[in-house]
Amino acid sequence: MPTALEIVSPERLLLSREVDMVVVPGSEGDIGVLPGHAPMIVLLRGGLIRIFEGAKETSRMFVAGGFAEITTTRCTVLASEVSPLAEISKSAAERRINEAEAAYAAVDKADVAARDATLDHLQSARAMREVAEAP
Repeated sequence: MPTALEIVSPERLLLSREVDMVVVPGSEGDIGVLPGHAPMIVLLRGGLIRIFEGAKETSRMFVAGGFAEITTTRCTVLASEVSPLAEISKSAAERRINEAEAAYAAVDKADVAARDATLDHLQSARAMREVAEAP
């Protein structure tokens, strides 16, 4: 019995199909979602969403962050930004890192919420570079 997977960005529904397993980049580590998974809501970090059909990985997407709502029959990814790997470039990732580093350097470190938001953006940009450099 497959798991229903939906990946949604602020602009549109990007994917809606049945899969055997999906691995999402949770804030505390990657989480594999199979049918019957315990219900939870997970904060996502920048990284790869990996989709499996059978024992084979069939597709991968970069997610900049967001949430995943997991139930026993469904995984819904509410992403701040999602890109197919073909659209990820090392130069774009480097630009993001430079912008994020500048924003982090400029943020008021006493403003914990602003500091954490800029740090999350920087970590997401670094994850994007790792994805762009991977074979």
